[in-house]
Amino acid sequence: MPTYRLDLSYDGSGFHGYARQPTVRTVQGELEAVLARILEPVDTVVAGRTDAGVHARHQVVSFPTAKPVDPDRLARSLTKLLAPEIVVYAAARAPDGFSARFSATRRTYRYRVLNRPYPDPLRRTTSWHVREPLDLGAMNRAVGYLVGEHDFASFCRRREGASTVRTVLSAMWSAQSGGILELEIAGTAFCHQMVRSIVAFSVEVGRGRIEPGATLRVLRARDRNEARGAAPSHGLVLWQVHY
Repeated sequence: MPTYRLDLSYDGSGFHGYARQPTVRTVQGELEAVLARILEPVDTVVAGRTDAGVHARHQVVSFPTAKPVDPDRLARSLTKLLAPEIVVYAAARAPDGFSARFSATRRTYRYRVLNRPYPDPLRRTTSWHVREPLDLGAMNRAVGYLVGEHDFASFCRRREGASTVRTVLSAMWSAQSGGILELEIAGTAFCHQMVRSIVAFSVEVGRGRIEPGATLRVLRARDRNEARGAAPSHGLVLWQVHY
């Protein structure tokens, strides 16, 4: 049976995350409902599940169907019915064996912190406002220790029976215009709340409450209580999925 790939983006503000849930509105629920109208009921596979409020600039979904598909027409029809919150900007028949999840080799996330004394109402759904001045250099030293393969149990919300060993390929904070500090972090995969927990820890380092070198102690502890919780979801964007 042919497999098709969808490349899409979405504003996560109005959704209770990506994954389908029976009683709340989700990206997967909306997407599959429209696919059922256009084609037939299908079960989609996603590159990376996002939490409630998390956005995606580039998300990838795959699904099998025996129905005839015109990919360009499918993308246009999906966007017409799902926009403006969800936009499917590309559709294509995928190679045999393709899986949006298991074929991905790298995922890149970006998180934005608005670091200035006063908030911005136009950025309230896309950044976390932190009023205290943050030490960007200290934050970069802290996340530098995370690059490589580690057990990220201290930074992950555990799932029963699931490994918390992950490989971070790069991690760097940078200063953008308008008081924005942005973390770009790439890895082969991430566990639940890992990026948001790294952001929360980085901000505590930036505030001067934790030394950058404490990252190694926190990693070794493999204890969620050693980190500093999770940053708000609305500052996080799934930026790119690579194959």
